[in-house]
This record gives sequence, structure tokens and C-alpha cells, in this order.
Amino acid sequence: MARPRVFDVDKAVETATDLFWRNGYEATSLADLTAAMGITPPSFYYAFSSKYGLFKRVLEHYTTTRLSYAEDALNQPTARDVAEQTLLRLVDLYTDPTRPPGCLIMNNALPCNENSTPLHRELAGSRAARRARLCDRLIRAQTDGDLPADCDPDGLAGLILVVGWGLAFAAQSGATRDDLQRTVATALKAWPS
Repeated sequence: MARPRVFDVDKAVETATDLFWRNGYEATSLADLTAAMGITPPSFYYAFSSKYGLFKRVLEHYTTTRLSYAEDALNQPTARDVAEQTLLRLVDLYTDPTRPPGCLIMNNALPCNENSTPLHRELAGSRAARRARLCDRLIRAQTDGDLPADCDPDGLAGLILVVGWGLAFAAQSGATRDDLQRTVATALKAWPS
């Protein structure tokens, strides 16, 4: 009969979130993970199947606990408010002093070609899905007359995401919250009126 698990899986996922966010997927070893979680490799494999299995749990955790705040900006009343709140909420996330700087997803997307591993394909799919949600919201704004008929909702969704990714890299490189907020204000000057 299998022994019951003697560690808190949610706490282990939170610990792994910090490690992957700080070090990246490639640079975080099984030894790093098990040492930080205080578990043995057999317990690790029993709970998560693999490092990739754990990382998928980390992504779910990060998406529901961190990115949901930025994702909720899609509910803002105007398209400009959606863009502004998405970016400002990302600034808050990327500069939270209790977390590593930048974005867990972007910190893990860079080390190799996005199509080289299942992990990178999944991260690319996540970025594409986020762009599609933004685009759908902006199309709705255009249909409602909140955006000019001649603007490009997909291009605007791309602008929001590219600025957001740039904010993540800037935060990781030491930019302050004030620096990033000024960047958002400058980027929003390009928003169609």
C-alpha cells in the first residue's frame, strides 16, 4: 500500500513557482526543487510525475493567482481602459517586492526556441490565447463604437502584449515601478482616439 503524502502540495507548488520565476525552467534542477521543497525525488515524482508536470502546475498557479488580476482588466468599460489597466496591473505584478522581478512566463520563455520543447510550445500557446482574448475584447469595443472603424484590433492587442513583455524585461533589468508607469503613459499616447 502506498504511503500517504507527507508534504503540502500547494506549498510545494508555491516554492517551485519562486524557483522557476527566479532561475528559469532550464536552470532549475530536480535537486534544487526537492531541496527547496524538503522532499525526496520519489515523493516528487509521485506528486508531480516530472519537472515538466510540476511546471504545468506552476503555470496554472501563476495564472490563477498572479495573472488573473491583469486578465480581469478585460472587464474595463472602454478599450483604452482595458489597455491601460492591463499594463498598469502588469507593472504592479512585475515590480512586486515580494516576488522576483519580471514575469514568470517570460523568464521561462526565452532560453530556447519556443518550438523546441513541449514547455516552449505551451508558453507560445498561452501567449497566443491571451492575444486572442485581447483581440476579441477590442473587436467588441470596435463594434460598440468605442474604437474607430479603421483601427486594427489585432494590432492593438499585439501592441498591448509587446509593451507588457517589454515591461517584464525592464523590471527584470532593474526598472522601478515609476519607470514602468511612465513607459505605460508614453505607450498609451499611441492609442487611437
